[in-house]
Amino acid sequence: MNRATIRGCGMYVPERVVTNQDLEEMVDTSDEWITSRTGIKERHVVAPDESTSSMAITASQRALDDAGLETKDIDLVIVGTATPDYQFPATACLVQDSLGIEGGAFDLEAGCTSFVYALSIASAYVSSGMYRNVLVVGSESLSRILDWTDRSTCVLFGDGAGAVVVSAGPYSTFDPQFVLGSDGSGGKALCLPAGGSAMPASTETIGDRLHFIRMAGPEVFRFATRVVGDATRQVLDKAGLEIEDIDIFIPHQANTRIIDSAVRRVGIPEDRVFINIDRYGNTSSASIPIALYEARQQGKLKRGDTVVMVGFGAGLTWAAGAIQWGTHVELQRQEVPVQIEVVGVPV
Repeated sequence: MNRATIRGCGMYVPERVVTNQDLEEMVDTSDEWITSRTGIKERHVVAPDESTSSMAITASQRALDDAGLETKDIDLVIVGTATPDYQFPATACLVQDSLGIEGGAFDLEAGCTSFVYALSIASAYVSSGMYRNVLVVGSESLSRILDWTDRSTCVLFGDGAGAVVVSAGPYSTFDPQFVLGSDGSGGKALCLPAGGSAMPASTETIGDRLHFIRMAGPEVFRFATRVVGDATRQVLDKAGLEIEDIDIFIPHQANTRIIDSAVRRVGIPEDRVFINIDRYGNTSSASIPIALYEARQQGKLKRGDTVVMVGFGAGLTWAAGAIQWGTHVELQRQEVPVQIEVVGVPV
């Protein structure tokens, strides 16, 4: 039986940085207001010639290099995104073509939870033996769907991409797991009202600014603080782990108050929680793979570490994964088979 592992990772963020001070010149807000309520200090924004696919391509190539693989080795591309280049073709097809990958490609849209959903699917494919190497990407150009006159949303989001390569490898010391969830009754709490078949683009939808993100902040906050803790406990139970077994906890980077509340409820020590929202804002599906990459680069994520990641977002959706880390480069130095353990139990 195969077991899925993460073999390499990569990330990309645009060069342009928009600080809280910059936003003070654009809307009625302040650095103190944004920081105290969200933990965000700055965010990256795509240049005119950049897009979700261009960022995904760069992050993917870096993940392939990190994994020691070539494009010919990849069997499938999955891109998690709420901001595709087009409604169709899929952004994954654009990534596949640009990198010269031969194999399947599709997008997955579960809001900010998309990356963890996609990771669970890739893991299931690899564990079943259907594929050997799957490229999983979270990439977002959220600045393109922000109303920069709405201070309740424009201060929250940023652009970026993160990617991992999921490959077949040996078992980990615990049985890795995923937990996926959804509550469609809360769909309108975080949505993009117009542009789909329910409300096609028109003069009226444009005039009413319905092609920008709309969010019911308090409702999303209550939902997130509850499901992060619940999903964490569920995935630990599935993996046969306890809170003290977590070496690093990587939540979706949406709001430090949400993260702090959830961490207190679950009882995870603060020094085991990775947060980088201050420099990137909420990058939706890209936030967890970006955090994974940065945690590894900073030496906070080491071979053999038990990682728990939790995503939540539009849908309303949530997902948690428990994996055991061990990158290609680190394992290669040990002269043992490449990889790190990822989780993959179909829901």
